[in-house]
Amino acid sequence: MQVPSKREKKDFVQQKFSAVTDRYDFLNSLLSLGVDKLWRYNTVKALRGLNGPILDVCAGTLPLSKEVFKQTKSEVVALDFCFDMLEFGAKRLGQIEKTHIHPICGDGERLPLTSDSFDGFTVAFGIRNLADLPKGFSEMYRVLRPGGKGAILEFSRPSMPIFKDLYRLYLHKILPVIGGMISGDKEAYVYLAESIQGFYSQGQICDMLKECGFEQVSFRPMTFGIVTLYLCQKPR
Repeated sequence: MQVPSKREKKDFVQQKFSAVTDRYDFLNSLLSLGVDKLWRYNTVKALRGLNGPILDVCAGTLPLSKEVFKQTKSEVVALDFCFDMLEFGAKRLGQIEKTHIHPICGDGERLPLTSDSFDGFTVAFGIRNLADLPKGFSEMYRVLRPGGKGAILEFSRPSMPIFKDLYRLYLHKILPVIGGMISGDKEAYVYLAESIQGFYSQGQICDMLKECGFEQVSFRPMTFGIVTLYLCQKPR
């Protein structure tokens, strides 16, 4: 499968996420052996101390938004361009969460939000799906207050010998089969594998963040490099 072009990508990704919405969280936990919860925990932990509000971009079914509220007790704006995923996640919020987590359907490359209005932002497994990543980073920079921080969690390619080959085998041969059987949409998980394999390197992501104006840009691989946590800050 060929990863869609920029022009086709938005419609393709939106369609695929809508198709697997009700099985998305279960599959994430299954295919990561439950480690995805630790990844999200560490992402939010990096932003502790912020007073809020915090923007969760590409929020999906709201698992990271819930973790943000759990750890920070801040107001959370959860934005995603797939209405079906937001609706599904919103129905599963607890009563207290409903008063502090505010889902908004919108485009991560054209945030319908006021400039300089958030103390922090998070993204989990969403930047791969942006058709124009520098534009998305520029929008995140725009809505962040001076001194605000960002934490981005994304899949990456392990570099450890032997393990990287095993992971590539899992990514291309096993994940699409299991994901397809359970979700009913194998193409969505073929896309997942191809988009990870063809995504920017960690250094390229950091360079893009710096070019958008962020400072104190750093990255930390987790779980042998399967995922990477990127941190950045808007100058004061």
